[in-house]
Amino acid sequence: MATVQTTARGITAEERKVIFASSLGTVFEWYDFYLYGTLAAIIGKQFFSALDPASQVIFSLLAFAAGFIVRPFGALVFGRLGDMIGRKYTFLVTILLMGLSTFVVGILPNYAAIGVAAPVILIALRLVQGLALGGEYGGAATYVAEHAPHGKRGAFTAWIQTTATLGLFLSLLVILGTRTTIGEEAFAAWGWRVPFLVSIFLLGISVWIRLSMNESPAFKKMKEEGKTSKAPLTESFGQWKNMKIVILALVGLTMGQAVVWYTGQFYSLFFLTGALKIDAATANILIAVALLIGTPFFIIFGSLSDRIGRKPIIMAGCLIAALTYFPLFKALTEAGNPELAAAQAKNRVIVTADPKECSFQFNPTGTAKFTSSCDIAKQVLAAGSVSYDTVEGTGPAKIAIGDKVIESYSSKGLPADEAKAKDAAFKKSVNDTLKDAGYPAKAKPIAPLSGQWWKLVLILTVMVVYVTMVYGPIAAMLVEMFPTRIRYTSMSLPYHIGNGWFGGLLPATAVAIVAQTGNMYSGLWYPIIFAAITFVIGMLFVKETKDNDIYAAD
Repeated sequence: MATVQTTARGITAEERKVIFASSLGTVFEWYDFYLYGTLAAIIGKQFFSALDPASQVIFSLLAFAAGFIVRPFGALVFGRLGDMIGRKYTFLVTILLMGLSTFVVGILPNYAAIGVAAPVILIALRLVQGLALGGEYGGAATYVAEHAPHGKRGAFTAWIQTTATLGLFLSLLVILGTRTTIGEEAFAAWGWRVPFLVSIFLLGISVWIRLSMNESPAFKKMKEEGKTSKAPLTESFGQWKNMKIVILALVGLTMGQAVVWYTGQFYSLFFLTGALKIDAATANILIAVALLIGTPFFIIFGSLSDRIGRKPIIMAGCLIAALTYFPLFKALTEAGNPELAAAQAKNRVIVTADPKECSFQFNPTGTAKFTSSCDIAKQVLAAGSVSYDTVEGTGPAKIAIGDKVIESYSSKGLPADEAKAKDAAFKKSVNDTLKDAGYPAKAKPIAPLSGQWWKLVLILTVMVVYVTMVYGPIAAMLVEMFPTRIRYTSMSLPYHIGNGWFGGLLPATAVAIVAQTGNMYSGLWYPIIFAAITFVIGMLFVKETKDNDIYAAD
């Protein structure tokens, strides 16, 4: 693409409106998207009540995951429309689909009322939401970038990058407000619907604002010249000159950006509650404070990328994250659950098992059943945040904690009642021994605003700053990589594959790696490896884009 000279001038009223309207609409879409995930446990009871409690949560999370899985397909569908009929009208459609789907969840009868139709409709609504979100981000980023003056695209599009965080905040605030007002019992019974119903007002505001907006100058110019693409999918993915840029955008940018983003905003929360056994309320507050402190850095790094380039900042974020995740997460353990850190340092735990019995415990849906004595032993230790070594042996797997040895069991072929009894006895034996060895059942309460509390906030904020480094400039760079005629389509697909799939698989894969290796930190190899790959590919093959002419149709 051609390069142009940058210009320095103040932001106009129209440009402020473009940024505000695009960002506000995207905040509401993320609000809708996160609302479901935050209320997954309650939704499971409402729509999957025919199942046991564990399966209720699993299937509600599966429905949530469905929204992530279809995001790349939404990118294809709406990206094509955006490149053919325009940016403005396409992301009007996406916000209508998202908002109406969310509202319908609020009025949808539950399983007790209409039976199996309830979960079927719920999953269909989640698929529609995922498709809409797949089209929204590319539209908002493209629209804002095409309105921005040269030399300001990083600063302008960085506001779009704050929307996922702000949407999460908004959903948590509405849920907390409703819960506090009507009480937990009423909220579980019917109050959970209120945040979904409130979205109709947010939808109305967003649509009203977006209807008053004009089409982007770049698309308008291209349409007037008759240069719009008649087959954006074919041009984007059927021509090697464009397809190779799509591949580079995925492997050399969004893949690493996604794993750093998910680690800083999601896996860190999972680590606090799952591995460190910190109560959920405290963990959520810690993450929220870190996000609040870190969010302005989206704008800082987006603006900085206008001066020094997008690539150096994104690549630095990937590299620094890959180099420092291990010490940062170990620091989280020492600050959040010092008793656990001390117990791990003091005790060596060994699992002796037949390697043929040990499987790789990749279980993204939560539906797989592990029945061998090795797998059962590893699962119990992983649940207790116990790091261990594995030694080859024969017969049933055994766990050695200090000088005490506990034999595991195989549940394969056992009647349900007998398997349940053996499971309870085995877990009790292991947990009692761990307790004697100094392993805490949960972290001690952390006093708000104490030194320990602020230390955790500081560590989490550092990881959020990594997120802002890789995510702040990414929208501008993706927009600048592709010609106007196929921009919406081309940039949306690598973004949503990177974030929907590489990022979305992070928690499940990390847990499987921890269970397989016996080290509570080994799940970090997932983001470290992909961030490192992106750093290498990006440094070698991705070109700087900040001075590209985004008005060029070809």
